[in-house]
Amino acid sequence: MYGSLGATGLFTETTSYDPRSPYSSSKASSDHLVRAYHHTYGMPIVISNCSNNYGPNQFPEKLIPLAINNIKKMKPIPIYGKGENVRDWLYVIDHARAIDLIFHQGKNGETYNIGGINEWTNIDLIKKMCEVLDRKLNRTAGTCASLITYVKDRAGHDMRYAIDSSKLMKELGWKPSLQFEEGIEKTIDWYLANEKWMNNITDGTYESYYQQQYVER
Repeated sequence: MYGSLGATGLFTETTSYDPRSPYSSSKASSDHLVRAYHHTYGMPIVISNCSNNYGPNQFPEKLIPLAINNIKKMKPIPIYGKGENVRDWLYVIDHARAIDLIFHQGKNGETYNIGGINEWTNIDLIKKMCEVLDRKLNRTAGTCASLITYVKDRAGHDMRYAIDSSKLMKELGWKPSLQFEEGIEKTIDWYLANEKWMNNITDGTYESYYQQQYVER
């Protein structure tokens, strides 16, 4: 919703919304509606904006579960553009903790940003996952990384997101509970142990989506 950052800086609660795609515009518009009801009618509200999540049970249109699934099946790992887009990653349980805290203790009418303090380029993230999966799948070092395939960049793809969580930390005492290295290990272990879950949701229409999104570009 905030748009795209340059090489430095962080999104704060006072950063103006600057959505660049219909998807992000729809999220920004929902926040505007909520704030309008608060200011016009006094409806009690709190709003939270979060960086990219990762963890168990995430639908494999998202980068991390998609990559895990493809690596396990020795399929190409599609990377948009040159893989230079930067995202701030947060373990999903830490996001849930923050939402619960904001809901119960946040100040009426306030916005709180939730970030992982954990920036990775897409390509470095995938290379890190490949190292972990080579080890967990007993593959020769470099096997998983050989699956990396670059595809045409997504339309309206923002270059960098990074969230400033200092307000949430200072006012409500929240902080991430996991370092990324521990979180990605837990995440990979979950998907490897839940192959049936993954297979159930990647049948049928998912395959059609995948072909259109990555193979036919």
